[in-house]
Amino acid sequence: MGALHFISTGRQTADEFAAICARIHPYADAIHIREKEKTAREVAEFVAALLYAGVPPQKIIVNDRVDVAAVYGVKGVQLAYHSLPVRAVRRSFPDLTVGCSVHSLTEAKQAEEDGAHFCLYGHMFPTASKPGLPPRSIDSLREMAASVCIPVIAIGGIHAGNACRVMEAGAAGVAVLSAVFLAPDPVVEARRLAQIVRGERKNGGTL
Repeated sequence: MGALHFISTGRQTADEFAAICARIHPYADAIHIREKEKTAREVAEFVAALLYAGVPPQKIIVNDRVDVAAVYGVKGVQLAYHSLPVRAVRRSFPDLTVGCSVHSLTEAKQAEEDGAHFCLYGHMFPTASKPGLPPRSIDSLREMAASVCIPVIAIGGIHAGNACRVMEAGAAGVAVLSAVFLAPDPVVEARRLAQIVRGERKNGGTL
């Protein structure tokens, strides 16, 4: 069974985001609050909105802001190159699930060695959020999934029309942004993705 992660786009208010998540969280293994331009207080407002909307705390992952994740007692935190080190977060907050964003096999191996529970790898397909940057190859995803023991979650330009390609390459799941949150009907898209991602046995485990 593959894992399905939904990630905020940075283009919706906390209430708009929470209203969608209230309807799609049954299909999600994790919902990420990825709001790079917002303060800790503003990110906390997103967490509070999700909780108020009935999203289980064990499904909520906060990008970068370890403090917010810890204070609100949610599932975990997603770390990037500019974030606190994985080892330090694992040591200080052992109850948090820690994900790490990676862009190469070397980074994925380091994330695993440092104790990350999973990694996000991409972008896999052309996406408006990464203009001018070529996507990673499916072959590189296949190599990464076969080379590390932690789950590799594919991200970037993924939607119901191409999710099967990364799953067939060995991804443990997919992470989706605009294909769900900016869809005419987010529930329909979330359901389609869930059917694709969870419909076949995958390598690498699930989150």
